[in-house]
Amino acid sequence: MKELKSDEFNKIIARKKPVVIDFYADWCYPCRYLYPILKKLENEYNDKVEFYKVNVDKNRDLATKYRIFSIPTVLIFYNKEVIGGFIGAMPERDVKNEIERSLKKVL
Repeated sequence: MKELKSDEFNKIIARKKPVVIDFYADWCYPCRYLYPILKKLENEYNDKVEFYKVNVDKNRDLATKYRIFSIPTVLIFYNKEVIGGFIGAMPERDVKNEIERSLKKVL
C-alpha cells in the first residue's frame, strides 16, 4: 500500500475507481493488526480498487478534514465522495464485507 501525503490526496480520491484509504499511525497497535488484512485485500482487488494509507501524525490536515478521531479509520472514496468505511481493527471477513457493501453503491 502506497502512503499518501496531503498534496497528492485530492488527485487520488478524484479517480473513477474506488479508493480505500487507511488512516493510521506507526504507534497504533490496532493499525498494525489491520495493515496485513488490507494488504491482502489490495492484492485480491488489484484491478477493481486502489488501496492507500495516510499517516495521521504526518498529515494532520487530512485527519482534521475527515474528522479522524480514532485510528485505524478506513474511508472508501469514489469520485471525491466518501461512500463507506469503518473505524477500528476488524477480522478480514468484516473488512471485506464493508468494502463489498461500498462497492455495490458504485459498481
